[in-house]
Amino acid sequence: MAFAGRRDVPEPPDFGILKRLARDQLIYLLEQLPGKKDLFIEPDLMSPLDRIANVSILKQHEVDKLYKAETRPPLSASDQFCFLVRPRVRTMRYIADIVNADKMSGRTRKYKIIFSPQKFYACEMVLEEEGVFGDVTCDEWSFYLLPLDEDIISMELPEFFRDYFLEGDHRWITSVARALQLLNSLYGPFGRAYGMAVCQGMMSHELWRELEEDGENDGQGRKPEISNVFLMDRDTDYVTALCSQVVYEGLVDDTFRIKCGSVDFGPDVTSSDKSIKVLLNAQDKVFNQIRNEHFSSVFGFLSQKSRNLQAQYDRRRGMDIKQMKNFVSQELKGLKQEHRLLSLHIGACESIMKKKTKQDFQEMIKAEHSLLEGFDIRESTSFIEEHIDRQVSPIESLRLMCLLSITENGLVPKDYRSLKTQYLQSYGPEHLLTFHNLKRVGLLTEQSAGETLTAVESRVSKLVTDRAAGKITDAFSSLARKSNFRAISKKLGLIPRVDGEYNLKVPPDMAYVFSGAYIPLSCKIIEQVLERRGWLGLEEVVRLLNGNEFSVSDSTGEETPPGESQRIVLAIFLGGCTFSEIAALRFLGKERGLKFIFLTTAITNSARMLEAMIEAKA
Repeated sequence: MAFAGRRDVPEPPDFGILKRLARDQLIYLLEQLPGKKDLFIEPDLMSPLDRIANVSILKQHEVDKLYKAETRPPLSASDQFCFLVRPRVRTMRYIADIVNADKMSGRTRKYKIIFSPQKFYACEMVLEEEGVFGDVTCDEWSFYLLPLDEDIISMELPEFFRDYFLEGDHRWITSVARALQLLNSLYGPFGRAYGMAVCQGMMSHELWRELEEDGENDGQGRKPEISNVFLMDRDTDYVTALCSQVVYEGLVDDTFRIKCGSVDFGPDVTSSDKSIKVLLNAQDKVFNQIRNEHFSSVFGFLSQKSRNLQAQYDRRRGMDIKQMKNFVSQELKGLKQEHRLLSLHIGACESIMKKKTKQDFQEMIKAEHSLLEGFDIRESTSFIEEHIDRQVSPIESLRLMCLLSITENGLVPKDYRSLKTQYLQSYGPEHLLTFHNLKRVGLLTEQSAGETLTAVESRVSKLVTDRAAGKITDAFSSLARKSNFRAISKKLGLIPRVDGEYNLKVPPDMAYVFSGAYIPLSCKIIEQVLERRGWLGLEEVVRLLNGNEFSVSDSTGEETPPGESQRIVLAIFLGGCTFSEIAALRFLGKERGLKFIFLTTAITNSARMLEAMIEAKA
């Protein structure tokens, strides 16, 4: 299997306390509205809420009926309405419509709005404009962090990527800073914080430090459980998010959409007429052994696992009555559960294989690898054109176009116009807005006439000069969000050079998450910074990334005492983290004796990222 592991990896901190704190605060807020009440829940809060407080817990605290906060509710006899919502303008209008309808009919109720994770001034303004601000009471449920697994924590804010990177909306920065403050207070002061960001990570870090200085800094004096923190903006590395995932967990996400740590397996997986919701975490013994594996290794493992389970069942034949009794009471239940999970994951693998075969997956992977390596670009462009003309998938076509654009530092005008025209003809003129959005975030750009890599590097060099002179804003504007992937790839050795075939079963490096073709840029940066204990020697990489790097020690000035915490790293991905990156850093952790904890605004993949560009309104 992929992880041989050179050193023992430390155990992660217990993040269960985050759930308990969130549950206790929610119960407290519900009890502020004594008596029976109907609870209206924002649809995308339902799955996170279920991980914190299920229906039975809500019922214990006098929640009578539950509704989705999206459609007009049926007639209700309840005298109290409670709304658990995100701070969104459209949701405020929905609530105002309900309150105003009650006013017109002469119905008197109490209304309470609980914002999660925080309340925004714009929401109060809408309530005031609609004439209902005086009729409602508002509170905040500081639900910033949801542990999805022993090493994955999510803020469950999928809109973060669109809001910040497309719209330039900074409102979620406070939420990120407060989340960091919460972790710092619970798990002791962080020893050192590193970051690579065009803007977001730096702003979040600075605001967090301000909150620490203004507050009581509860983490001081505690034994630190996390030594190093690394903040990474998604736009530092778009390439990794655009590549096809080939580790098992990534493929399950791409195929079935993992939502809030669980997945719905349909009849094609369950071999029945029912769908089953499965929680995917380390408690699933079968899943935990294959989640980080390259897909080519998974079937072999599941086949061997099936034989081992059958052998354990066959042991019953030679047992006497006492042994059989012990077997039934101690082992049988566990074996049946493992057998059920094994059947589901075999079904999932078969379903993935069928879908990928239909999508010409191998040809697509070949084209991606050519783009990453910079070979046969014209042939890869022709493959993309054929993909568009066949109308295989609007998202997949966009993904390949964006990957071509970023790896080539923008498309030459002729190719940009040709691909854009073909795409609009195949998928509709409404995607003109999509191209505008993709250009705005730097995913799909057009090279300026006569622009060469040398010209771009010259402008990047100007950035360094301008920054030193305090002209960072002008320098960024002049860059127009260009990528320097080829130069960065060469500098960091992102494309492995191996003699013979790459060993996917016992891989030599993190590139196995992309079949040995490419080491994720984000993961390579983290590896290099941790290895060097800073950015010394990486100045050229930082320059090519057009970003800001920072390295800050614990404000107490004290060195983190030696121990397990020095080997625990909190990797924070602002704008989303992929399962490929998680698998790569888990591999690195096994190799180096480190334990990586992942904090992300949301789990992402290429489809989610590009859908945000299609759905967003300019």
